Formats: sequence, C-alpha cells, structure tokens
Amino acid sequence: MHAMNAPAYVPTDTPWHLISLRPQGQHDALRRAAARIGARTVALSPWRLRLRNDAATRAQLAQALACDRIVFTSPAAVDAAARLLPLAQIPPGHAVTVGEGTARELRRRGVAGVQAPSRMDSEGLLALPAMRHLQGKRVALVTAPGGRGMIAAQVQAMGAQLLRADVYDRVPLPVSAATVARLQALQGITVLALSSGEALEHLLTQLPEPLIERWRAAPVVSASARLAELARSLGFGQVHVAAGPMPAQLASAAYAVLHPQDPAP
Repeated sequence: MHAMNAPAYVPTDTPWHLISLRPQGQHDALRRAAARIGARTVALSPWRLRLRNDAATRAQLAQALACDRIVFTSPAAVDAAARLLPLAQIPPGHAVTVGEGTARELRRRGVAGVQAPSRMDSEGLLALPAMRHLQGKRVALVTAPGGRGMIAAQVQAMGAQLLRADVYDRVPLPVSAATVARLQALQGITVLALSSGEALEHLLTQLPEPLIERWRAAPVVSASARLAELARSLGFGQVHVAAGPMPAQLASAAYAVLHPQDPAP
C-alpha cells in the first residue's frame, strides 16, 4: 500500500466506520466484510441500477453474445444480461471480465472458460491472453452507459470491431439533507472505500464543502492505483491501494490502515 500522512495507530476497540459508495441495495457484501473486522458500514449510494428491458437492448445483447470476445464489466452487467438472455450460449473461452467477482457470476450461470485477470482493473483485462491479437475480431462490451472508456479505446486501437451492449442504467440518486446530517454526525474515524471514480465524483457535487474537507482529511482505500490517483487529484491526502476491488480486500485494507500493528481478525 502507498499512503501519505497515514493516521496514527488506532486501538482495535475504537469505533470506526467504512463508507460504502456502492449502488443502492448492493452494500451487503461490504457490510459483512466490515463487520468481521469491527467496523460499521455507512451506505451512501450515488445511484440505483435499472435494467434496460426492451426489444432493442435484447437485440443488441444477442449480437454481443455472438462476438469473438465478450467483455463483462461488472457483476451487475452479468446479472442484467442474464435477465435478458440465457448466457450459457456463450462459447467456452469467449467471455472475459475485469474481476473475479464478475467471472464467478458468469460461471454460476453456466458460462465456461471465463478469463479474469489477477490485476482486477482495465489494464489487467487488456493484458489477458484472450485480449491479444484482436485484429479483425469482433469484441463486445456488456456494460452500462459511461465508464470503461479505456477498454473501448484500446480494443479499437488493436484493430477490433467494437460492439457495445448497454444492458442497464445508473439512475442518479440525490443525497438527502438527512443523509448529510447523518454523515456530519458520525463520531470516530471514517474510512472511504473507493471502487468507482464516477461514484465519488458524482457525490462530491452534492455534499457540502465542510463535509468534503473532512473526507479529504480521512483515509481512503481504493480498489486500484488508477482510482488512487483520481482520489489524490480530488484533494484526498491519505490514499491507500487495496489488493483489489473485492469487499474483503477493501475492508482488510481499511483495517490495515488503522491497525498497522495488528493482524486483521
């Protein structure tokens, strides 16, 4: 992990909070991981996910599933696609993902030969054997509008034909005055779990400046080096890179920041 101005050692019995920026209804995995290490989770959703359940999206997805390589960008993309069309029709070895959590969701739905990088980010995905030699191939991106621009640009630069299937939408949620008051009233140390740059940027436009300044002075654990750089560019000073984007990895990174002298429970 890399950090600046790391906080002082915090005794293990000191209450602390992990702020989750996951979509609405998707905080449970991080909440469970945080509870195992003695943290309380504060859910702050920037948006909710909405399935694109229409004939045009199904037709777009059907074309995507017939491509030479099919990139699923998140577990939510897998879930949305599976609600539209059966995914077991994907030929073995054609599906690739950004992370192991997404790969696990595909395998659960009968997709064989899924490739996922050990480095769970866009750079890791593009380094997979399945993503080399794409000249003349058709590559599909199963995702939501926005994000993952690096994958699309690199795939096209390698001479592939890119097809995008947006199977769900992120519907922005307003931050209520009650939520702001709850965040301002939090006692003890808070750690921000960062797995989406878009989520952070969206929320920063809605929070009052005094609260943003408190966040900037608090530790951040990011799912990747790229997200860590984004956080630093937004003024966050204590930024640490977790081993990956999985809830347990983010929670463990947060614990290690606050309790460097103790192994995680």
